[in-house]
Amino acid sequence: MESLSTKEKTSKDCNGDSVFENVVRAPDVPVYAVMVAYSKDPSPVKLNLGIGVYRTEDGKPHVLNVVRRVEKLLLDDVSATKEYLPITGMAEFNKLSAQLVFGADSPAIKENRVTTVQCLAGCGSLRTGADFLAKHYHQHTVYLSQPTYGNHPNFFLAAGLTLKTYRYYDPITRGLDFQGMLDDLGSAPSGAIVLFQVCSHNPTGVDPTLHQWEQIRQLVRSKGLLPFFDNAYQGIVSGSLDMDAQSVRMFVTDGGECLVAHSYSKIMGLYGERVGALSIVCKTADVASRVESQLKLVIRPMYSNPPIHGAAIVTAILKDREMFDEWTVELKAMINRIIHLRQQLLDALRDRGTPGDWSHITKQVGMYTFSGLNAEQVAFMAEEYHIYMSSDGRINMAGLSAKTVPYLADAIHSAVTRIV
Repeated sequence: MESLSTKEKTSKDCNGDSVFENVVRAPDVPVYAVMVAYSKDPSPVKLNLGIGVYRTEDGKPHVLNVVRRVEKLLLDDVSATKEYLPITGMAEFNKLSAQLVFGADSPAIKENRVTTVQCLAGCGSLRTGADFLAKHYHQHTVYLSQPTYGNHPNFFLAAGLTLKTYRYYDPITRGLDFQGMLDDLGSAPSGAIVLFQVCSHNPTGVDPTLHQWEQIRQLVRSKGLLPFFDNAYQGIVSGSLDMDAQSVRMFVTDGGECLVAHSYSKIMGLYGERVGALSIVCKTADVASRVESQLKLVIRPMYSNPPIHGAAIVTAILKDREMFDEWTVELKAMINRIIHLRQQLLDALRDRGTPGDWSHITKQVGMYTFSGLNAEQVAFMAEEYHIYMSSDGRINMAGLSAKTVPYLADAIHSAVTRIV
């Protein structure tokens, strides 16, 4: 009888309320909600300008020719294995990644003051860095630009750090609020962590000039702030990998310390491979070695060690001069096309007599235009024109084509004249 009673009780428990009954449904992640809405829209003219990915003139996903070439070589390499990588990832990948952002002749690299670990793209690199700082850095306040990439706050909050913001974007000029930025960083407590974007600021497309970066560097060093750079778009602004890295290199040349999260999602089109790296520049080689030992303890319980395929692609391209040159030519062509699309969109809006000053479209740089459209206008464009973008008005210029620019211009013109 006791056995039957136990069975009945077990059956009742299994058929009753879930132990997760009190779990509250989380809100959709905005950028992915846009993707879902776009995918469900049956309209043949629909346009997705939300998530930051590069599309071809036909609106198709773009795989670089050099990437396809490398993958064929990897497939034919009978010596290649699928063994686990070390916790810190592929050593050659780490070395080449550091050289890409800091320069092969960087004193910090030559003096072994840089430790680099392979991570899961830019997001994984930022999260790894955030967790390391939470455990091993005395100041737990992080300053983020206002606005910033939507996922940035999540990395630092999940690590238990405190968030504050510094002024960055001026909605009146649709450019940089440089003085506001300096004032806010100037009032930050000594030792505070400051997250910067190396170039192609997401979501605004507004970058400081090199002269302004130098002023920022001087302020950061005089205040004893710790710079953490998000380097997701190196080469996406000018087409030059070296030119686009000048901001972060200023902070390394002065002998100070900083963190840099690298990503190859945008610059090599390796979105789904999730390949990136975290570099920490230290004062001495000994400190760098100890930092790396602790990074291993951050990574081990998180994902143990990174995947091999994406890193193998990147390494093959970076270490071979011919393939490196082929990549940079393809990258430059992508950037030139985005610049041309910016001019086309500006011309189309001017041709239509669209109210307002739209010159910021060509003044802003990189993948994004912070259009100035409000949430109601964005919703109107989705409903009436089947054009999807972030509710803050960010347009992914890399999702446009010469064929779709006129349609977008029509939609923007209608939105700003009908929805105030």
